[in-house]
Amino acid sequence: MSDKKFNQPLGGNEMPRFHGPGTMFRLPSEKTAAGLDMAIIGVGLDIGTSNRNGTRFGPRQIRAESSMVRPYGMATQAAPFDSFQIADVGDVPLNTFNLLKSIDIIEDFFTDVLSHNAKPITLGGDHTISLPILRALHKKHGKKLALVHVDAHADINDNMFGEKIAHGTIFRRAVEEGLVDGNKMVQIGLRTTGYSADDFEWTREQGGRVVPAEECWHKSLTPLMAEVREQIGADTPVYLTFDIDGLDPSVAPGTGTPEPGGLSSIQGIEIIRGCYGLNLVGCDLVEVSPPYDSTGNTALLAANLVFEMLCSFPGCIRRS
Repeated sequence: MSDKKFNQPLGGNEMPRFHGPGTMFRLPSEKTAAGLDMAIIGVGLDIGTSNRNGTRFGPRQIRAESSMVRPYGMATQAAPFDSFQIADVGDVPLNTFNLLKSIDIIEDFFTDVLSHNAKPITLGGDHTISLPILRALHKKHGKKLALVHVDAHADINDNMFGEKIAHGTIFRRAVEEGLVDGNKMVQIGLRTTGYSADDFEWTREQGGRVVPAEECWHKSLTPLMAEVREQIGADTPVYLTFDIDGLDPSVAPGTGTPEPGGLSSIQGIEIIRGCYGLNLVGCDLVEVSPPYDSTGNTALLAANLVFEMLCSFPGCIRRS
């Protein structure tokens, strides 16, 4: 048991889950990341989307549904709130009328968070937000990052409607800018239809691994993640980016570009738990769009996936 006094989520027996602060896990809120090991950040961007918008409301609903998440992982015995000082540092003040200005604002915000040596845990927001976060992380670590990317889409278009930056282009930009090591880039859950037969080949040409959803059907992904850990190694800084549309719409309908035949919620959890042992330096959970799931179950699942992310960072205590 750690002797350190870390922030703890407000428990359901202390305050009804439908009351209390609107922060992630009902943790304390802070104005800056000073003194934190991890900073939870909302980035409600949705002007980089190509289909249905609404992800601007994602962070707020994920936070609301996170009141159901308890502080210990019963299967893994992980205890993130006994391991790290974690707080919610609020939302990035975006320019809702200008995507490129918002990209700069996001990068500056995360640069400040990283200046305090806090690791960012991000609630999206559309997937465009990963690019400025990776830019800030690259400046912090001074080297290319490995990438574990869960998604229905590769997000490696060269442009969309002539634009170089949108939610479907960012990982091509990240590799081109030297932010991500193509040899240590793994994309899991890609699927359905494309514009050409070689839509996923760009990733492979950079040395990356593509694991289509069909290779994941009807099986545990625990063995896959053992291979991923071997490929990336224990020392390389790793960014985990999880697009909720990587999961099947039957479990995550609240998203802008749903695709059938996706991963199960169990497989999503296996992927995140399988990142334990990697040198995670940040992660995001993106593309939750509350208007398309009135039950709130997509955001509830997202909140639980974020908890699993906390459990997978280096140094998280396992009680067993």
